[in-house]
Amino acid sequence: MQKLVKFSRLLSVLPLLFLAGCNMVVMAPSGDIAVQQRDLIVVSTVLMLLIIVPVIFLTLLFAWRYRRSNTAAAYAPEWHHSTRLEIVIWAAPLAIIIALGAVTWISTHKLDPYRPLDRLDAERAIPADTKPLTVEVVALDWKWLFFYPELGIATVNEMAAPVDTPINFKITASSVMNSFYIPALAGQIYAMPGMETKLHAVINREGEYEGFSANYSGAGFSHMRFKFHGLTREGFDAWTAKVKQQGTMLNRDAYLTLEKPSEKEPVRYYAGADADLYDAILNMCATPGKMCMNEMMHIDMMGGGGKESAENREKLQYDNRHAGEGVVEPGATVPATGVPAKAEPPRNSGGSTQHDMPGMQGMPGMDMQHDGHSMPGSGNGADPAPTQLNNNN
Repeated sequence: MQKLVKFSRLLSVLPLLFLAGCNMVVMAPSGDIAVQQRDLIVVSTVLMLLIIVPVIFLTLLFAWRYRRSNTAAAYAPEWHHSTRLEIVIWAAPLAIIIALGAVTWISTHKLDPYRPLDRLDAERAIPADTKPLTVEVVALDWKWLFFYPELGIATVNEMAAPVDTPINFKITASSVMNSFYIPALAGQIYAMPGMETKLHAVINREGEYEGFSANYSGAGFSHMRFKFHGLTREGFDAWTAKVKQQGTMLNRDAYLTLEKPSEKEPVRYYAGADADLYDAILNMCATPGKMCMNEMMHIDMMGGGGKESAENREKLQYDNRHAGEGVVEPGATVPATGVPAKAEPPRNSGGSTQHDMPGMQGMPGMDMQHDGHSMPGSGNGADPAPTQLNNNN
């Protein structure tokens, strides 16, 4: 299997030499999980090429050999079946599908992002005394917030980890769905509000790597990037000391200010953070006065709160927490949302709305000009349309 992977890797690199201007970090990662994912891509591609390449070659060969001008080629218009050919045609793809299925099945379980690591790389197991590093990730609009609960620090748009140390990521979002992705480390994992996803990974080489959101999340999406530093143990300790020395305190008030949408946010350090802040963000109750989702789920588990739970209505409204800050998005319809529609219809000089429909002018009950006081049909003396139609009458 190792020889197949190495040979497949060499074959896959050849066409990539023509793509020198592209960032090849996915095919040359620095973390073991990303390396295994790369190998899966290479093996799957080579297995499929075992069918694709011969088919393309034979197509060109047959087109040349049996061209009209080649009178020496065998001509058999009555030929219709060959058992040997049928076996080859069906057996080869079937074998490829079985091989792809087996590789995919094994890799799906082995590379499950929720599964703890069982090795540092292909040649080294995780030492028994190794303590994983826990990092809690929050996708904000439009920046990344990282908590290090064991170290008591937090950062914005920058994170670091020691080389050859397992990293346990806990990932959530404050508002819309994003995707946490460090190509050199591991595959992308979605960050969703009110939910926690997980990722286990390890970085095997020192360096500075790019991290970003791989899921469109609004106006500031293109700048939603951060730096990931793979450091030695001494370098990581020095980075931690710098964060504690230069950072401020991240409490609820500071977080609510940071949470507001902003673009191109600079790197920020926090020497300390409220111990329960990440859980409050996860349960969507960082804003004062909001009920946490785990409390709501506990009430539901106990059978509900009864009629008196109506007083919890405002505590459970999470989707309009920026409504009082002067940011009002246009509504789809005026009556439903209470705010102006996204596109107001054109109005004439008298303030009425014109709806010119071919063939409708002059028809009884179809006067489409109204100014807010006339009912449809009032322009030609017809009776106003009824407010309710009963189809049963």
